Amino acid sequence: MSEITFDIVKTYAVLSSEKSGWQKELNLVSWNGRQAKLDIRDWSPDHEKMGKGITLTPEEAAKLASSMAIAMDESSLDERPLA
Repeated sequence: MSEITFDIVKTYAVLSSEKSGWQKELNLVSWNGRQAKLDIRDWSPDHEKMGKGITLTPEEAAKLASSMAIAMDESSLDERPLA
């Protein structure tokens, strides 16, 4: 199996943190030397290990953002919390 390489080009946000130090992050990541894409996944404190995540093209990220805005707006009409 070939080695997976990555380069975190930019960190946009830490979405959550665990006591273990692992963090769910929104980053711009280049995988295997390819064009960087938005990426959401868990990372170890030293960024040597990663969990499963999702990588998004700009088009996918835009569609997700607009869909989340609609979902968040609709949830404000509902008294139940999202989490």
